[in-house]
Amino acid sequence: MPLTVLLAEDDEGTRLSICDYLELEGYSVVLASDGEMALQQVFDYQPQLIITDIGMPHLDGYSLIQKVRQHPAFRLLPVIFLTAHNAMQDRIRGYQVGCDAYLPKPFDLQEIGAIVRNLLERSQLIQSAWIQQVALQTAQQRAMQAAGQTWERDGPAGTMAPPPPPYMPPPDLGPDLTPREQDVLILLSDGLSNAQIGDRLFLSPRTVEKYVSSLLRKTDTSNRSELLRFAISHHLVS
Repeated sequence: MPLTVLLAEDDEGTRLSICDYLELEGYSVVLASDGEMALQQVFDYQPQLIITDIGMPHLDGYSLIQKVRQHPAFRLLPVIFLTAHNAMQDRIRGYQVGCDAYLPKPFDLQEIGAIVRNLLERSQLIQSAWIQQVALQTAQQRAMQAAGQTWERDGPAGTMAPPPPPYMPPPDLGPDLTPREQDVLILLSDGLSNAQIGDRLFLSPRTVEKYVSSLLRKTDTSNRSELLRFAISHHLVS
């Protein structure tokens, strides 16, 4: 599934240009034209990243992020301020309320794309590490409980410490694929051609072929059959 970006911007032209660019980069984009709408969509869509203007109707960007940060589930949500408020005090206040990047207008779409990609990759790594840690702790607790039950049956409680739990290696997460590469891989597994994949994802066959080449390189495979076997064995597709 593509990662979701919430874009809060009251200027329609700016909003649509950023939306088009991010969608071409493979993200799902949710749009808001004011701060109150953006706040509601945070709860409705639970995006993985927020891009927001500061000067917006009803609720400005500072207040929006302050309200978002009040909820534990969104305290680590990456936030980018994209604004014409470029004074030093504006930037300081932005970082104080919890933004991760502060971009002045006018802006460059490629720079926005690079920052979005960097923040999302870091956020996903943190989330994956946390999931692995929780899984490892759960496995260790179960191993200790199982060892304790066997130990109590073999002798009186308190005569010796139960054996340490076995080492649990972290799961193999496979290659780090972009959202668009994941979409292409899923459609490849369904047996679709480049042209059919392009129709589904609104891409040209040439662009699809570039994504396929990137998948082959990242998985160290030489053809589509090997790529699909790799994807199935690493649970990248069902």
